[in-house]
Amino acid sequence: MAAGWEDNRPTMKEFLGEDFLLETETARKLYHDYASRMPIIDYHNHLPPRDIAEDRVFNSLTEAWLEGDHYKWRAMRANGVDESYITGDQSDKDKFVKWSETVPATLRNPLYHWTHLELRRYFGINELLSGKTGEQVFEKANAQISSKEFSCKNLLKKMNVEVVCTTDDPADSLEYHQQLKDEGFEVKVLPTFRPDKLYAVQDPASYKAYLKKLEKAVGFSIGNFDDLLRAAWQRVEFFHEVGGRLSDHGLEQLDDVEWTQKDLEAIFVNLLKGKVPSELEVKQYRLGMLTELCKMYHSKGWAQQFHLGAIRNNSERMMRQLGPDTGYDSIGDFDQVKALSKFLNKLDDTDQLAKTILYNLNPKDNEAFATMIGNFQDGKTPGKMQFGSGWWFLDQKDGMERQMNALSNMGLLSRFVGMLTDSRSFLSFPRHEYFRRILCNLIGNDVENGELPNDIEWLGSVVEDICYHNARNYFNF
Repeated sequence: MAAGWEDNRPTMKEFLGEDFLLETETARKLYHDYASRMPIIDYHNHLPPRDIAEDRVFNSLTEAWLEGDHYKWRAMRANGVDESYITGDQSDKDKFVKWSETVPATLRNPLYHWTHLELRRYFGINELLSGKTGEQVFEKANAQISSKEFSCKNLLKKMNVEVVCTTDDPADSLEYHQQLKDEGFEVKVLPTFRPDKLYAVQDPASYKAYLKKLEKAVGFSIGNFDDLLRAAWQRVEFFHEVGGRLSDHGLEQLDDVEWTQKDLEAIFVNLLKGKVPSELEVKQYRLGMLTELCKMYHSKGWAQQFHLGAIRNNSERMMRQLGPDTGYDSIGDFDQVKALSKFLNKLDDTDQLAKTILYNLNPKDNEAFATMIGNFQDGKTPGKMQFGSGWWFLDQKDGMERQMNALSNMGLLSRFVGMLTDSRSFLSFPRHEYFRRILCNLIGNDVENGELPNDIEWLGSVVEDICYHNARNYFNF
């Protein structure tokens, strides 16, 4: 071995150290001097507004961390953990210990990073979580989380969150959003219009039951399709009054079918009679209703989001046992592009295409989505059409880098509205830090490779825009 060889080796970085994910001096400067200080606008998540309004204090770290988190549930199942420790009736401590035993097995999965970032950022706990340290970490965290300082409101403030947009059904009362608005809570908690049940007509009995719920919300009977559109419009206006400026839609794909207003009216009448619609009628109704809703969003100046590509509830056995959203969904392999183009074009053709964010779940569609948005930019609103951040299975380092590279190559990264948590957990906001570090590293590497000029002031302003200002201006909260 040559003399002095060991002295010339690169220094090993500390795990989750100050420069975590930041490979160059430029990246470090962009993150520490610009990105890290930006407030958080979390414009899409599934946080319960009631928990914020009532300022819930969790009884344990398990309650805050594992309750409803199907990312962790999937990992535990893959590690051979019995369901009683995941969604069953085992004690909070025993469930947490089983999660702790699973964490070392998640190396190279984003859960390993998120878990330790959350322990550090919220609780100041630097120990690596494992079966050996699980009970100790549980006790340390519980000593903090059961205090008022760790209530839901204070957890949001602790992470410098400025806006939270929850996901809400059109028939929701929005009473907790209104309560928070009236009391002047410093974090804006705003509703997002999620109308999936308005066009879920495969089961007429369930649809009729939902219409009854909607009738109660609007205060009139819904006896025909025009009544339904009037009810939907009333709810859009109500959401707008409470502060809502977004809609969201979870679909496998857009449908490529023709429909007329008469088709929708006839299908609606048959639904009220209990007649099961054909596959074509299901698609016609869904696409037609969605088109009418999107015209409403445009008239209110909203942004509309389309989360496309998940194949859900793959395990029928576990669907029967646990219900939906319990960790049995995956990336679907759907044909997205042609129908999406026709749908956007139909709205654009009458100048009724709202600001739009498209999220794909299959990375094979990255470049297709990144180019699709360019077809319908209007030259008036910067970044009107957005290719959304890496979503669900793609909100990890590789997925986010690939999404941003596709957007950079095909569009304008500088107009990107940035990251969201898409989470049900109040402890998930370090994901914004994760995204910001990855963003700064991408740009920093380009500078150090001579692919971008070393103009830190300019690049720093771009980073601040992507992390905060673009979303603030785009959504007009």
